[in-house]
Amino acid sequence: MSRISIFILSLCVFIASSCAQDKKETVVTIKTNYGDMIAILYDDAPKHKANFIKLANSHFYDSTLFHRVIQGFMIQGGDPESKKAKSGQGLGGGSPGYTIDAEIIPKYFHEKGTLSAARLGDMENPKKASSGSQFYVVQGRIIPEEEMSIDQTKYDRALKKFFENPKNKGAYDSIGAAYQSGDDVLFRKVFIGLRPRVEKETGMDVSQKLPEDKVKAYSTVGGAPMLDGNYTIFGKVIAGLDVIDKIATVEKDQRDRPVQDIRMKVSVEEMTRGKIKKLYGYVYP
Repeated sequence: MSRISIFILSLCVFIASSCAQDKKETVVTIKTNYGDMIAILYDDAPKHKANFIKLANSHFYDSTLFHRVIQGFMIQGGDPESKKAKSGQGLGGGSPGYTIDAEIIPKYFHEKGTLSAARLGDMENPKKASSGSQFYVVQGRIIPEEEMSIDQTKYDRALKKFFENPKNKGAYDSIGAAYQSGDDVLFRKVFIGLRPRVEKETGMDVSQKLPEDKVKAYSTVGGAPMLDGNYTIFGKVIAGLDVIDKIATVEKDQRDRPVQDIRMKVSVEEMTRGKIKKLYGYVYP
C-alpha cells in the first residue's frame, strides 16, 4: 500500500471516529434523595424513547415515587397516582391513559442498570404492550456461569418428569424445604445441584449456550436474565449504579413499597458521545 493510500485510510478512520464522538445522544438524569442515576436511551426503541422524553420534558415524572422495590431484582416507578399517594396506599395501577407497542430487541438483555418498561402480565397482555409511563431499573444479582448454563424451560419439564417417580419424593421435599427457608442461596444450591441426577434419570439435556457478552455481564455485573425477551428495554444506567443498590435495600411494606417515600425528578438533555465519555466514562460500542 502506498503512502498516499495509508494517509487517506488514516484520515477516513479519524473522520469517522470524530463524527462518532460528535453524534448526539439523549441523556437522562433521575434525581433522588439517595443520589442521581444517569442513563442513556436507545434509538432501537424509538416509540419508548420518544415517549420517555415527552413525559420527562412535561415534568410528568417529577414527584412520582419508586413505589415497588425488590432487593436483588429491580426498583420500579413512574405511576402518576404516586404523586399524592397516602402512606401505605397500594400503587402500580396508574398510567397516562395509553400503552406503547412492544419493542423487544434481542441484543439487549437485563444486566444491572437496564432501563425497561413495566407492563401487565401475559394473560391480560399477550402482545407485551408496555405501560405508558411506568418503568423499572434492574438491580439483579450475580449469576454463576453454572446457573446460566441451564435452560429454565427445559429444566422445568425435566423436573416434572423426574418428580413423577415416587422414589424421588426425598429430592422434592429437599427443594421444598430450601424454598420455604427463604434462603435464596440455599435454594439455588439445592435446585442447581439436582441437575446431574435429573438429566441422568430422565435422559433430558437441559443445557443452553448464551452469547459471551451475556455470560460476562451476568457473571460480573449481575442482572435478571429471567426477564429477557419479555419486556421492552429502552435504555441503560451508565452512572449511579450504587444508587440502585441504596434504594433496593430500604425498608418496605408488604406490597414492596418503601416505608419512606422515594421521589424522583427526571430531566433529559442532548449530549455528544464525546462529552458522555468525558463525564461518565461510558464508551458506545
